[in-house]
Amino acid sequence: MSWVAPPLALYVHMPWCVKKCPYCDFNSHGLRGEPPYATYVDTLLADLDADRVDFGAALENRPIVSVFFGGGTPSLFAPDLIARFLDGARARLVFADACEVTLETNPGTVEHGRFDGYLAAGVNRISFGIQSFDDAKLKRLGRIHSASEAEAAVKSAQDAGFDNINLDLMYALPEQTLPGALNDVDRAVALRPTHISHYQLTLEPNTVFAAHPPPLPDDDAAWAMQEACEAKLADAGYTQYEISAYAQAGRRCQHNLNYWRFGDYLGIGAGAHGKVTDTARNEVSRRWKTRHPNAYLEAAGGPARIGGHAAVAAGELPFEYMLNALRLIDGVPAEDFSARTGLPQARIAAGLVAGRDKGWLENDPHILRTTPLGQRFLNDVIASFLD
Repeated sequence: MSWVAPPLALYVHMPWCVKKCPYCDFNSHGLRGEPPYATYVDTLLADLDADRVDFGAALENRPIVSVFFGGGTPSLFAPDLIARFLDGARARLVFADACEVTLETNPGTVEHGRFDGYLAAGVNRISFGIQSFDDAKLKRLGRIHSASEAEAAVKSAQDAGFDNINLDLMYALPEQTLPGALNDVDRAVALRPTHISHYQLTLEPNTVFAAHPPPLPDDDAAWAMQEACEAKLADAGYTQYEISAYAQAGRRCQHNLNYWRFGDYLGIGAGAHGKVTDTARNEVSRRWKTRHPNAYLEAAGGPARIGGHAAVAAGELPFEYMLNALRLIDGVPAEDFSARTGLPQARIAAGLVAGRDKGWLENDPHILRTTPLGQRFLNDVIASFLD
């Protein structure tokens, strides 16, 4: 199969949050006074303009298939500012007819009545960072909302007309038990979201939890939670389609699917990362923006907004591709490797043989897919494709 440009998405980073959580390693900054929200939106559009010029023909005739407002806490931005950005982006780029537009939100930062404004602005999918329905666990995680506030926020979004809603949940929380993890899933399912992201709490470098580790369940206990919660979600009609993602039929997150299928995305905003394929130059490049909001604002769409830009070396592409594709439970067609990287399948032959010999990969020449055993040892599977 010939090398073709993959689908193109748009990631928009909103860097502020009310308070930095002790487990969070994202580029987020706790509030110190009122951020310049309106100026930031104008700077986002200037950033987008500059990227369009820089990438030039590599973006031509490529509609935006999804938009994702991440953070930080994007719901700190009022609906009229989200509308200003989306209107500006549509004036600069072609949006696909069924473009998925997701806004991440913290249940503690959204005023009741705002959801209809976000819907009118063009947002059609809401993602709630709930993490747990146990008030003691929420306090330990540094969250600013309670379980009842989370439930009220989800219902408010549904009342406003949102019919595509994700809930983020974590398990293996400090001193969490298996019944506690299952109760979180029960409370989430009772709200009838269309999608649930369920992932293990890990201690990331340069976080408060890394410096002062809380007592976490051991590996065996965490695995028991994962298996039991997977079964409960399946019973409730949520199909696992990625290591940490579960969805009702037809409700898989298109933006994240594009990541996992090694699609392209423009990264706009402080610290945002992007990936663009230029088939005319035989190049996959990554670009990231300067991290601190003040420095990003001062750049005002100029060259200083770029924190770095580099072509992905051919020797790194197999690992980068597998790092994403093998997270998908159903895998990807084997021919997609060449279509998305421009490399022959011979570049991954040795890793495939090793993975199949160990029972980590399905022995099917037409599909790249992990076995259930391979899902347990996914990091080892992916490492076999390092250059």
